[in-house]
Amino acid sequence: MSVDPVTESLRLPAGRHLIAVAGPPASGKSTFAHRLAYELTLAGRIAQVVPMDGFHLDNTILDGRDDRARKGAPHTFDVRGFRRLLQDIMTGGAVVYPLFDRDRDLAVAGAGELAAETDLVVVEGNYLLYDHPDWRDLAGLWALSIRLDVPEATLRARLMQRWREHGLDGEAAFARMNGNDMPNALEIIRHPLPATITIGG
Repeated sequence: MSVDPVTESLRLPAGRHLIAVAGPPASGKSTFAHRLAYELTLAGRIAQVVPMDGFHLDNTILDGRDDRARKGAPHTFDVRGFRRLLQDIMTGGAVVYPLFDRDRDLAVAGAGELAAETDLVVVEGNYLLYDHPDWRDLAGLWALSIRLDVPEATLRARLMQRWREHGLDGEAAFARMNGNDMPNALEIIRHPLPATITIGG
């Protein structure tokens, strides 16, 4: 029998809780997370999405490390800063956090604000259930975790479409997808931590 993520989320006791929505690039995390938050709020539990992508390292740092081509890989995020944000969120109250501007390819400090009355915080990101020393201790913060399990062929098609929509020609889009996005996706797929709920797509 399938497990309904809305029903499971509503079973969490009163108080602020973190719900992880994890999966590879182009697995549909953002769309799923916002729909979940919307449905939870309609059901009477105030919910809001906080994305991990605001913790991309700046291109200046990545250039200094010769890592710009691997932007989006696990080591190109400020995971310590992200962990501190999550710990701060759990103390309650309003919390300001950074957001990633994909068009400008940079993180914008103080661009998002978690409302003080938020009950369920839906955190979405690639590496929330990634079994790696830098990332695995995040799992202890999740009251509920949801993994989106999408076939590799579907990820490749969606990633090609994403980069074409961002103005890249077919060759450049393929290079971005095959040289960075898919290696990151396969790393996530091959080194997962357990999830409360896994949803195929």
